[in-house]
Amino acid sequence: MNSSFFVPHDLAAPVVGDPSGPLAGLSAVVKDMYDIAGSRTGGGNPDWLAAQAPARVHAAAVEKILAAGATITGKTVCDEFFYSVAGANAHYGTPVNLRAPGRIPGGSSSGSAAALAADACDFALGSDTGGSVRVPAAFCGLYGLRPTYGRVDLAGAMAMAPSFDVAGFFANAPGILRRVGSVLLEGETRPAAIAHLNAADDAFAQADAPVAALGRDFLAAAARALPKPQGRTAAPDGFDAWREAFRIVQAFETWASFGDFITRARPALGPGVKERMGFAATVTAAQADAARKIVASARAHIRTLVPPGTVMALPTAPCIAPPLDQSGEELESFRVRVMRLTCMAGLAGLPQINLPIGTVEGCPAGLSFIGWPGGDEALLDLACALARYCGLTAPGSRATRA
Repeated sequence: MNSSFFVPHDLAAPVVGDPSGPLAGLSAVVKDMYDIAGSRTGGGNPDWLAAQAPARVHAAAVEKILAAGATITGKTVCDEFFYSVAGANAHYGTPVNLRAPGRIPGGSSSGSAAALAADACDFALGSDTGGSVRVPAAFCGLYGLRPTYGRVDLAGAMAMAPSFDVAGFFANAPGILRRVGSVLLEGETRPAAIAHLNAADDAFAQADAPVAALGRDFLAAAARALPKPQGRTAAPDGFDAWREAFRIVQAFETWASFGDFITRARPALGPGVKERMGFAATVTAAQADAARKIVASARAHIRTLVPPGTVMALPTAPCIAPPLDQSGEELESFRVRVMRLTCMAGLAGLPQINLPIGTVEGCPAGLSFIGWPGGDEALLDLACALARYCGLTAPGSRATRA
């Protein structure tokens, strides 16, 4: 098994779940931000790890999947303090994306996604603040759900930016994803038949042409299983004001989560994360408050696009996974492009599911559906209904496993 997926301080032995339950017989890996009793939680940084005592109890999500019968086989590498969507870690390396060789896996739940893509487990637990389940799901060819804000208990999980943090999970098969959802999702569900489909034309315009075309082709191929798409403009004034407001609030809250430790312990921070933490330290409360007004306005608008019974389709990421050898400047440009698409669900606290619809240039590409608050189960059912249409190949691309 490829060890690049797992942290050096991995579990000494699998944690075996209850022999009966809806997840009995399934194996899982867990992002190194969730407490597992008897082990330390590292958050992608060795200095943070060294400062932690072994957890006394499991995180709530970990406890739930164990009680449902799953066996946890490993703790996975993540981006340092979860502050990236690339999937690289300067201390532990970059988990290998076997479905897009030579390319990044996407982050920050990179190890969880890459392990699943390598068939090292049946499902994987991650988290999503600014895209950290959705982006690696797209790049590794997985089904992945970012739930409605608050629907998965984050007790015992490291916080990053609590206004946006949610748990999230991946699977290779939509049926398993739905089974995991039935275990982890709590709180209010709002069942509704999906009767309307908005296609976010401006989001498709943000994507590379082959990625956008693959998404459009998928909607056409799956027409019998979907309402007729209606073109909509998701962000009438463009995505950048929303993206910037998200970035400001995320930075302010991330510094609130980790700034004291960084100031006291002066940990070594990897490239990209170091610069983002440096910026986060400068964000003032007044700037965060001003940005939160934009967040509130965006949230209200985005939610009008997806009332119960309506979903919105958009490319999960604007491109296929970038090459491993991209420069820091290229990766920062990539991050900006990604955040234009991923900020919507985060700002609005909405569920979003990635479907591995096919490949572009031999690499996985994803299409997402954003649902209404509490519409998580409807999205999981939709993924099951649409699975038969996945596996398209963009014109001119060579086919590969998606």
